[in-house]
Amino acid sequence: MDTRFSASLGVEMVVPEQPIHITNYLRQPQRVVNALAASSQIERLDSDLYRLKMRSLNFMTLSIQPIVDMRVWANEEAAINIQSAACELRGIEYVNDKFLFDLKGQLSPCQQHGETYLKGLANLAVAVELPPPLNFMPRPLIETTGNGLLLSVLTTIKQRLMQQLLTDYRNWVAVQVGTTSVQDSVVLKPLN
Repeated sequence: MDTRFSASLGVEMVVPEQPIHITNYLRQPQRVVNALAASSQIERLDSDLYRLKMRSLNFMTLSIQPIVDMRVWANEEAAINIQSAACELRGIEYVNDKFLFDLKGQLSPCQQHGETYLKGLANLAVAVELPPPLNFMPRPLIETTGNGLLLSVLTTIKQRLMQQLLTDYRNWVAVQVGTTSVQDSVVLKPLN
């Protein structure tokens, strides 16, 4: 592998108080997976293994679609863990045997100043042997572009997670407690 790209992104958000604590919701990791992407992009392969068909990405002159298999599970403290298990690139299949993809993430509930927060961190790294003519381009340009692409992927996932997770949590609580009215708006207080 001759080129490495990497990106990290954190998330921190206040969880509005509900009759059922967020830890009960987080013990169902499939709900969190559904907050990461549209249901048409996710396929459940096993009890804790999911396939995510990402949207096509443009990298320099290439258009690629990553297909990521990832394990998603909750530990005893209701922290959600994500670990990539496999990845395939559609659009430049000849690179697949010269390509490593590593995604690790965690999202944990915590208490601070009387409020519940969800805090998380995702790390994404890719190592690849670049095909011609990309391998003749200046390395700093390739690395800057690749790192920026990975960061944009993580940012998109973070934005969707912040929008969808708390809405789904609120809807789930409403069903659990048997209420029929679910508030349409969720107050998000992103901290970073």
